[in-house]
Amino acid sequence: MVWTVPPTDVLLKVLGAPHQTELVTSVFRLADALLDRGAAVQVWTCGDATGLTRVSLGDSKPINVADRHADHPSTARLVRDLLGAHPDRLNWYVCRFCCEDRGAAEQIPEVRKRPPARFWEHVQATDKILAMGVC
Repeated sequence: MVWTVPPTDVLLKVLGAPHQTELVTSVFRLADALLDRGAAVQVWTCGDATGLTRVSLGDSKPINVADRHADHPSTARLVRDLLGAHPDRLNWYVCRFCCEDRGAAEQIPEVRKRPPARFWEHVQATDKILAMGVC
């Protein structure tokens, strides 16, 4: 059986280094707001943004020496929690070429790696596209 990209209302294409700007915060806030309004959303990460869901991040950020008892979730855990809260309306994809090229081939199991040549299928399956960040 051939898998097809599920139809969505919005495709968020996330590019570039995730921790140099407010890009990560903006992606999570926008996706959460769209989902709260009932939209179906797909996120496609490309470039360094594929590192947001790498397995090596674990569930928590490293301990903050200023507050040793605080547990701050990693971006991988945030994505996993968001996908778990909206399993029928959120899909998260990573560009296979970009993640492998950056040593982030090991992704959390909740995301799907896709070859860049298949990106057009994602474009065709959505009503609106927003590209966030730069490569």
